[in-house]
Amino acid sequence: MSRIGIKPINIPESVNVEVKDSLIQVTGKLGSLKFNFDKRVNVKLDSNTVTVLREKNNKVDRELHGLTRALVNNMVLGVSKGFKKELKLNGVGYTAEQKMGKFLQLNLGFSHPIIVEIPNDLKVETTNPTTIVVSGINKQYVGQFAAKVRSFRKPDPYKGKGIKYSDEVIRRKAGKAIGVGG
Repeated sequence: MSRIGIKPINIPESVNVEVKDSLIQVTGKLGSLKFNFDKRVNVKLDSNTVTVLREKNNKVDRELHGLTRALVNNMVLGVSKGFKKELKLNGVGYTAEQKMGKFLQLNLGFSHPIIVEIPNDLKVETTNPTTIVVSGINKQYVGQFAAKVRSFRKPDPYKGKGIKYSDEVIRRKAGKAIGVGG
């Protein structure tokens, strides 16, 4: 049995869930999300819980069981609470700034600034020049945009410069040993 798939999903009072054929729509105070799930999985809606069931016990069905339950749970959490990722910029002169509300300008030590367009369904804030907060209702989009911004200058293990997640720990390496000779 799938350990994730068998857990029921509790629906908060402010969230509305509708299941039609293989489409589930979750609506809450922050927005609305839709998801087409596979026909091999059944989604049952009770009064305030959603249960994901499967018919067969083969490998693909077991995988889809846990995946579908996790995606539906993320939809419920997203429309009720939302998701947030915080990025920190470490380095001399590394700054982030919002331009015209739709673009994020990053100065990361290159000869030119990097300008990234912010997707419509995400909210990006620069609380100070070295902090970027990405938030939204879709967990995948939030994580994907944060990873894209981080990929422009990944953290360096020697000096610690770069863009890192706020909860990420960078393992520092020792530099070149000097004076060791034979």
